[in-house]
Amino acid sequence: MPLTETPVIRPRVRPVLQPVAAVPAVAVPVPTAIAGSNWGLGGPPLQIVYRRVDALTLPARQLRRHKPKQITQVAASIAEFGFIDPLLVDATAVVVAGVCRLLAAREVGMIEVPTICIDYLSEAQRRAYAIAANRLAELSGWDDELLRLELGDLAVLDLDFSIELTGFATAEIDAIVLAPAATDADPDDVVPDAAAVPSTTRLGDCFILADHRLICGDARDAATYAALMGAEKARMVFSDAPYNVKIQGHVCGLGAIKHDEFAMASGEMSQTEFTTFLTAVFFRLAAASVDGSIHYQCMDFRHMGEMLAAGTAAYSELKNLCVWKKSSGGMGTFYRSQHELVFVYKSGRAPHTNNFGLGETGRYRTNVWSYAGANSFGKGRMADLAAHPTVKPTALVADAIRDVSRRGEIILDPFCGSGTTIMAAERTGRRARCIELEPKYVDVAIRRWEQITGKKAMHVESGLTLAALAEARSTDNAAVAS
Repeated sequence: MPLTETPVIRPRVRPVLQPVAAVPAVAVPVPTAIAGSNWGLGGPPLQIVYRRVDALTLPARQLRRHKPKQITQVAASIAEFGFIDPLLVDATAVVVAGVCRLLAAREVGMIEVPTICIDYLSEAQRRAYAIAANRLAELSGWDDELLRLELGDLAVLDLDFSIELTGFATAEIDAIVLAPAATDADPDDVVPDAAAVPSTTRLGDCFILADHRLICGDARDAATYAALMGAEKARMVFSDAPYNVKIQGHVCGLGAIKHDEFAMASGEMSQTEFTTFLTAVFFRLAAASVDGSIHYQCMDFRHMGEMLAAGTAAYSELKNLCVWKKSSGGMGTFYRSQHELVFVYKSGRAPHTNNFGLGETGRYRTNVWSYAGANSFGKGRMADLAAHPTVKPTALVADAIRDVSRRGEIILDPFCGSGTTIMAAERTGRRARCIELEPKYVDVAIRRWEQITGKKAMHVESGLTLAALAEARSTDNAAVAS
């Protein structure tokens, strides 16, 4: 249908998402097709004309198929950046180029959109251009290195919008920006010696590690989560609870490395007590997480029963059971154990994040995870085991984080140990919120993060670094002793 209303010209404004009062019409000269014109290679001067969305018509032949997800993505882009790219239309208000943008404008409820009338082209030219406008962009490729740098820069900025508005999904951004997993010793797995210096941290201390937070407290205590999280909620949990198995005789390098037992759940609990312990922690984790969050719970095969009982009580669904397949066997006489179990639970009924799907994002994930264990890289990796008896590879935790969360979201760990979850969150652009009961391991986790990042953690109460806090407390202790 030919245009019957006089189009309106306005400066570019943010998209109108709510009905607005009618704007007085302004006469606009519209160029008409002139055969053999002298406009030159650039064509005639173009004017942006705002037209009502309901006055525009989709072409009879829509050459590109637009999935609902794509339309929603374009709508989100319009809402954030504005309707920057005008639609191209003919004299009868039929869209020549910009079908998806018009559909997105309808989705967000825009009243009018910017258009450019190209009726100076013949019908054949307009039809050819409609194809060219879509096809020519497909012929170019990305400069992978420059794209990695650009996305990497955006990923570390404090953006007030989602980086996925670039059109790249989280899994794609992670695949582009993050380095491939280490095939030999991973520098992020180097753990400082817990016995190197006396513990500085005290129960109740909370530290800020740039985007991350770490508190020394009990994972069963609601006050611990309140101090750590405030009003925040976690998108994902990665938890490596003590296995209620004695460290001596079950963990460490065939007797070459000795450890103290954990502060709790180190073999002293009965089956009922351990189930109660896990259940209490799981309910706290569920309360501190968003509806639809995914919770990874690591456990030794000896206590699968307690894990299943606690998980059934606290969570909505057991999504899967993953197996960490190590590159070599550990201790044991009746079959040397070469695996650990990771129970994958869902908390709540809301849709959960799945960044791997069936592999369409380039992430091909199964429930068998192959990563080298602590005894696989010789002296260097054994040094990590000396610092903490059950340290997990950073790459394992980082991959789990990439599977079910987006950049900037919160990853909660109630048993931080030597800080692997903090390192994995740092690597993947997420924010860790971690709890650790034993002061010496809080110190280890902080020193580990500081060594890798070159940054300094800050004690929340005093504003001091860990080193300055150690000096201050040493002075206080000396004064008390004297």
